Amino acid sequence: MHDIFYFCKKNTTNFYKNFNKTQKKMEISSERVQNIALNSHNIDTIPQEYIRSENEQPAITTVHGSVLQVPTIDFEVDEGENLVEKIHNASKEWGLFQVINHEIPNEVIANLQEVGKEFFELPQEKKEEIAKPKGGEEGYGTMLQKEVQGKKAWVDHLFHKVWPQNVVNYQYWPKHPPSYREANEEYTKHLRRVGDKLLKCMSKGLGLDEDEVKQTCGGEDIVYLLKINYYPPCPRPDLALGVVAHTDLSAITILVPNDVPGLQVCRDGLWYDVKYIPNALIIHIGDQMEIMSNGEYKAVLHRTTVNKERTRISWPVFLEPPADHAVGPIPKLISDENPSKYKTKIFSEYKYCKLNKLPM
Repeated sequence: MHDIFYFCKKNTTNFYKNFNKTQKKMEISSERVQNIALNSHNIDTIPQEYIRSENEQPAITTVHGSVLQVPTIDFEVDEGENLVEKIHNASKEWGLFQVINHEIPNEVIANLQEVGKEFFELPQEKKEEIAKPKGGEEGYGTMLQKEVQGKKAWVDHLFHKVWPQNVVNYQYWPKHPPSYREANEEYTKHLRRVGDKLLKCMSKGLGLDEDEVKQTCGGEDIVYLLKINYYPPCPRPDLALGVVAHTDLSAITILVPNDVPGLQVCRDGLWYDVKYIPNALIIHIGDQMEIMSNGEYKAVLHRTTVNKERTRISWPVFLEPPADHAVGPIPKLISDENPSKYKTKIFSEYKYCKLNKLPM
């Protein structure tokens, strides 16, 4: 009799544990923006938490009828000192530029985009298999940083590291589609060459040895962190934002979008759409580059809008220092005439403070 009682109690406990897990997964799934978008398809409203304040709403704050022509750099045409000068000027004056003829084959970019799109089209339970653990960085999720007034961004995302090999955790790489890993590793192989070229040019533009910026940022241990942003159609794109105004935590960010426009840049206090160039790489100067250059290069303030009819997807790769690496202004750039403007900080501490809106 005692054995029967124990068996029933054990199985009842397991039932409730599994039930609670299932309930929790359902609650999380219902918060995914992709699901909210599906449920909002035929109505002209969105949940209150996605409606931005008037000083953020795209319909009010965007300069309409004007597309920003940010600097475009051609790796086939611009060479040597000319290339260094163009990247230096764009990094200093804009914090943003686009690169064409960058030697990443179009089919490699197309494959990266196809497998990423296929992942987000999987059944919800499949995507949840690689959901971010609480407090984790890598994996599938929705929330990224603390938002003021409890507002939310109209985006789901997937994070995972792609380089160096010793920090890659395939647990957070999708198993479906089966070609996901191959497509991402092939893209990373080409992207690393572009990243090295950009860092060398930025270093030389500052009057330093070509490897100085890279070494200050972590050398061969620089982390390549890939993110896929998935912005589903939004019934009220005039009220919502895909990603709020921010500068990137990285040294530089190398991004490819699909063909749905959405990137906006703040210029002279006004928000402008950035011209879409097929297969171009969009380069953002991030916080760590601004710090290392002692303010010579400017981290770009940008945000993302959403579309009423079409899904926008983007693939930024953030080039970041290792977590325990200290980053500060490069000593050779400091003088009595140009004193240090930034404190040296451990990168993981900097990232934690910024994402959680804590003093830095």
